[in-house]
Amino acid sequence: MKTQEDDLLVYDEDDAVKFILDFIPEEAKERITDTTIEYVLDVVYEFYDENGLIEEDSTEEASIDEEEMFKFILKCAKKDKMELSEEDIQLVMDGEFEYGKSLGIYRDDEE
Repeated sequence: MKTQEDDLLVYDEDDAVKFILDFIPEEAKERITDTTIEYVLDVVYEFYDENGLIEEDSTEEASIDEEEMFKFILKCAKKDKMELSEEDIQLVMDGEFEYGKSLGIYRDDEE
């Protein structure tokens, strides 16, 4: 039986970047590059780490406040002088969520 821990081992940042690039609308691809996506993913991991959501020994489900994470990414992007609009950040977050769902790491709250 496949466990959540097995899924976490399958998460590959390169695959996530490719998935997100395929996920975002064509017109956004002029603004959102693989470097942009890598930056947002790094900040997402930083958010998880700072909020104690990454526990190597735990496979417990965690509830993630998406609005809080969005604000954290926006703040970091401004601090790091990244030219990211709120829409671009949301597109990358949505793509990352869909990638995680495709691996079984995330699930919709409605399920």
